[in-house]
Amino acid sequence: MARPKTVRAPTTASLPNHLRIPSSTPSLVKTLGRLSRQSLLDLALQWLDDKNVQSFPPFLQRDEAERTEDDDDEEARPYPAAQSIKEVRDVYRELQDRKGGKREVIDRILEGDWRHGITLRQLAMADIRYIEDHPASHKWTALELTRISSNSSKTVTDDDKDLSTCLPRLHASTFVQNLQREISPLVKAHYHLSRSKSLPLSFLRIFVTNSPYQYPRQAAGTFTDSARIVYIAFPDSCPFIYTSISSSPSSTTGTKTASAAATDTRTLRHIVRDAIPKALSRPQERYTLEGTSLTAKSLHALLALRGAGRTNAANGAFSIFADAVVEGSPLDPRPSDTVSPEEYRKEYAGAAVAAAAAVEDEEGKENKIPTADTGHQKRGTKSRLRPEDDTDPDPETSKRRKLAVSSRFGTAGTPASAAPLDRLDIRLLDPPVENTEDIDDEDDIETRQPTMTLAFSGTDVVAGLRKLAGLGIVDPERIPSWMTGEEGVSVATVRRGRRIVADNTSGG
Repeated sequence: MARPKTVRAPTTASLPNHLRIPSSTPSLVKTLGRLSRQSLLDLALQWLDDKNVQSFPPFLQRDEAERTEDDDDEEARPYPAAQSIKEVRDVYRELQDRKGGKREVIDRILEGDWRHGITLRQLAMADIRYIEDHPASHKWTALELTRISSNSSKTVTDDDKDLSTCLPRLHASTFVQNLQREISPLVKAHYHLSRSKSLPLSFLRIFVTNSPYQYPRQAAGTFTDSARIVYIAFPDSCPFIYTSISSSPSSTTGTKTASAAATDTRTLRHIVRDAIPKALSRPQERYTLEGTSLTAKSLHALLALRGAGRTNAANGAFSIFADAVVEGSPLDPRPSDTVSPEEYRKEYAGAAVAAAAAVEDEEGKENKIPTADTGHQKRGTKSRLRPEDDTDPDPETSKRRKLAVSSRFGTAGTPASAAPLDRLDIRLLDPPVENTEDIDDEDDIETRQPTMTLAFSGTDVVAGLRKLAGLGIVDPERIPSWMTGEEGVSVATVRRGRRIVADNTSGG
């Protein structure tokens, strides 16, 4: 008997959670393979939980009656179908109690218990679990949510400061519905909202695809294409959001022929970025997103620099007060005879030198090279700086330099810092001429081509700059504050020696 032809009517609704991806899709093995064995088992048991099992139930023996003649013979399957959900749970609990490889778990999921397909929600849960296990797996851009004044189209000023402190109330289901209403006229999307188990924030995963009504239908690997996924993190009780968009190439050849609007990451970024403040806005209460010049791979760094904690405005030199390195603060209300300037300088100098010594001990192990190579170096050249090269012939000069470094960097760049920046991009806009009168104002900052671009990258850029200042390569007294971590930025546009604040909402 021929199967009746299905009617596919266009709709603006989002992609359903129960939409299944065939388990035979090769990219599913790669997606699940990013997780560890323990994470895969925890994820499978989460799928089998009472509150989730009805949304994506495993394949059981009672489902065999629904199979058609074209399906493979059940006897040829490597994993026989279980009789009940309890039996499936016992299988994964037994896998937790013994050792083994994660490929065994992946095969059990794709060829056994979920052989009839993996739903979009299951795939989204796997991606969120990967972010939880690897907080530095994506590049995140911090954006500030600013309220627009009701009297004009501009954002609120200092006179309306009380308005800017009012944060919109985030109701999960209402926000997703509003966001879907804003995006649906442009692209087809799937949404998954999840609360982080280790960080004070919530994740929103958005998968964007072409119209499902096109012919021929798009390949199943499209649903695992990381270039079509946008992650948005909402930290608790602060006017910032973190966005992440994957710029990795498509994992399948079929998606490379898709339309530019769906695969172009810049277009996708602008669509989602423009829809977020509209979804959070209400009548007489409109919001917009402004750039913060901060992009980092570490979510911990973003929470420390653009989060709800009190330390997000006490970086660089001011971090000594936030981290309680010294007693008191620049605005200490106590009488001057309580803590004398001499006692303050003595206590601060001791703590600063101790912090600098800790950094040198930590980095000295990494920079150390075998002494046997020393005799093979050419005269006047050095392959790498060694700990013995860090010392200054004049102990007094070395002490003054360490104190200057610690006074400019504070605790930034030390192992105790919770805000490591993995990259610092600098754009110099000054033309290579001595006459600065021809330099225009800030009207063409966005379009002007930089004279020079510098990019520092590493595990902790501020720690590297601190090391250079400690070696005397960089003058610690002349280094700008945004290079010491004081302003908490990873993107700097410099003109006439000063950092200018420009819109960086694109996250580039």
